[in-house]
Amino acid sequence: MGSIVFNVIKNIGSRLPTVHLVAVSICVVIIGITLMLVPSEKVSATRGDRPESGTLQQDTVKLELKLDEETDTELLPTLQDERLPSDATSSEANEQPEDPTVTQVPAEPVENWVDYKVTSGDNLSTLFKRAGLTALDVHQVIQATKDNKALSRIYPGETLSFLIEGGELKKLKHIVSPLKQVLLERDGDSYRTESLEREPSIQHQFAQGTIENSLFLDGSRAGMSNNTIMQLAAIFGWDIDFALDIRKGDTFRVIYEEKMLDGENIGTGNIVAAEFVNQGNVFRALRFTDSKGNTSYYTPDGNSMRKAFLRTPVDFARISSPFNLSRKHPVLNKIRAHKGVDYAAGTGTPIKAAGDGKIIFRGVKGGYGNVIILQHGQGITTLYAHMSRFKKGLSVGSRVQQGQLIGYVGSSGLATGPHLHYEFRINGAHKNPMTVKLPHADPVPKSERAAFQSVSQTLLAQLDKYASTQVALAE
Repeated sequence: MGSIVFNVIKNIGSRLPTVHLVAVSICVVIIGITLMLVPSEKVSATRGDRPESGTLQQDTVKLELKLDEETDTELLPTLQDERLPSDATSSEANEQPEDPTVTQVPAEPVENWVDYKVTSGDNLSTLFKRAGLTALDVHQVIQATKDNKALSRIYPGETLSFLIEGGELKKLKHIVSPLKQVLLERDGDSYRTESLEREPSIQHQFAQGTIENSLFLDGSRAGMSNNTIMQLAAIFGWDIDFALDIRKGDTFRVIYEEKMLDGENIGTGNIVAAEFVNQGNVFRALRFTDSKGNTSYYTPDGNSMRKAFLRTPVDFARISSPFNLSRKHPVLNKIRAHKGVDYAAGTGTPIKAAGDGKIIFRGVKGGYGNVIILQHGQGITTLYAHMSRFKKGLSVGSRVQQGQLIGYVGSSGLATGPHLHYEFRINGAHKNPMTVKLPHADPVPKSERAAFQSVSQTLLAQLDKYASTQVALAE
């Protein structure tokens, strides 16, 4: 390598001035150093092809030094770089023209909806005015929905959502709930309507607690909604008077449905299984739907939780005067048998029919004031006295179902304050409504027994499993 450099300098030096000689010498030295770094004894350097496993492939790269003996000006070395085919291919691949068959999908335009929450006193006119619309818009919407009555009633808590473009109402949504809404879309001078409903997913939740204050307070503390607490009271209402019978230390366990929509809890559904221990007595209820679609609550043995009669015809009322055949009358101030039970409650509290039956009396009856008497069959009648008013639409001969509203608590007749006087008679003889043995409704049919047993075993196992898990977590 040193001899090559020396000969080059010698040949050039004999023909060039001193200044040129210095410049050429420097260039040749640089080139010599470069050639020394190449792993070859020749001026050419070769790199072999590398495998396709993610490495670059290169053809031979040749470096040649040429000195023109006939010219004094072109004395600098020339680097000949042959472009690699693979590089060219890559470049061409990166610059491929767009496929003319690919269709560009335009983005959907953004719709700017404006929501208005319905508050007390609102109507369509006030809401449309708030949205900047006219009475004509209100008229067109009412005309478009007069057949299906989609907007005939709106309630506080609901939402009206407007899509307005250029001062014109294009779309309107009446959001009744997270599961139900009505969409109106402009069609000329009218609107097309469409009802949109969604189904929530159902999850099971567990709650348990001990009575320290009341069912409502302790149920809420256990995480139950008001709806679930009311269901619990209704399920066991034929066996337990929750205004009178529950005691401190009573316990409850409940499996209930939780409704989920888009990952959010939107409310609770039905109680699936429940247990209430009242004064040491254990009551269990299981929800079962038969092959005909009929749903009810049953004991683990298949007997209906529903009795032929409600134990109390008013919810969560206080007993102000029990059944007593030797009671002193509070108004007449003399011994007079109290042949029923008095439930103290506020004026206007709903009164329910204790069982299925027919109205045989409706009117004023002496000191009882406003009275309704129901005939239930098997010689049983029930009497409801001191009502403030009757439910509209009911008259003698009307048939009512258990739990149906028949009137409202009041203080008509001889009464010291608003309350319901309730009597239970069998073949004319007065019985204590609080202790009389009430007949059961129909049990699970024999044809449904196998299906019921399967469901009941699963629910009872879940009830016990959830309870065990809660105890373990508490420890």
